[in-house]
Amino acid sequence: MSESSNIEVRVENLLVRFSISPPIDLEEAIERLGGVQNGKVIIKQLEVPRATIILDEEGRIIIHGTHRIEAARAAAKEMLLRMGRDDSGLTAELGPIVASFDFGEEVDIHNIRTNLGSGTSQVDERLGCLRIDDTRHDVELLIWPSGRTVALKARHPNMVAMAAVHWKAKFADRKSLKA
Repeated sequence: MSESSNIEVRVENLLVRFSISPPIDLEEAIERLGGVQNGKVIIKQLEVPRATIILDEEGRIIIHGTHRIEAARAAAKEMLLRMGRDDSGLTAELGPIVASFDFGEEVDIHNIRTNLGSGTSQVDERLGCLRIDDTRHDVELLIWPSGRTVALKARHPNMVAMAAVHWKAKFADRKSLKA
């Protein structure tokens, strides 16, 4: 197995939207859960499992702050149980994830030019990182000189892993990695 395929991707945050029929009544959620209204949504913090629940104006459940789909489902189920409902008919829609990984080598971010073929890049002076809009893998990468990378707007950890392998090989080809 090549060294570049050993990159470990860690999901830092997962956003999942659950739909249920009938939809959640927002007034009932305020009364039974102690949710707080903020504009057209209701927000409720859960301690176990640790998550932020957002009920949108259509009565859907959005879970923010979990690392795995199972934890998001457990949070939605906990909320439904507190409202006296079961989770039958609960359907999930996976939203964007935030993930991280490490190239295992330093990256000369100033050696990378603005067009790398599979996306555009620019040095973000404020954050001190290279920002790559990777259209090939549909993800935005923030790469620090240490090799530490955060992937934004990702749809699946496997796509982040594929992007990591792709960019590590591209950086190696351009001699932008420092052992």
